[in-house]
Amino acid sequence: MDRKSEVARKLAVELARVAADTRCTDVVVLDVSSFSPITDFLVIATGTSPRQMRTVADDCIEAAEAAGQTALSSTGYEGSNWICVDFIDVILHIFAAESRAYYDLENLWGEAVRIPWEQEAPAKAQ
Repeated sequence: MDRKSEVARKLAVELARVAADTRCTDVVVLDVSSFSPITDFLVIATGTSPRQMRTVADDCIEAAEAAGQTALSSTGYEGSNWICVDFIDVILHIFAAESRAYYDLENLWGEAVRIPWEQEAPAKAQ
């Protein structure tokens, strides 16, 4: 994996962790680099309310900026169904449950590789 792809992968994993830590559910990271000329990774999460979804998007933008990445654009803040933040090599999608089921991006990108992002549990002391 080249340096650019590794940076994008690390950002995607960090955004997934931020989303999960901010009470999103069913967080998925998809590597679409083999299929998409537009981006390398999709981060998809389900939010609990429009307010929570906006908070997650803001927290992810802050986390990306702390990692030296800037959002190119965002949309959906005014709505209640879907917020999309474009970091160029990573696109973050935060959905309301009904909208996520309707758009079904995981099925649309069904051949994409799912990237494990959850931290492993620490080993128990014996």
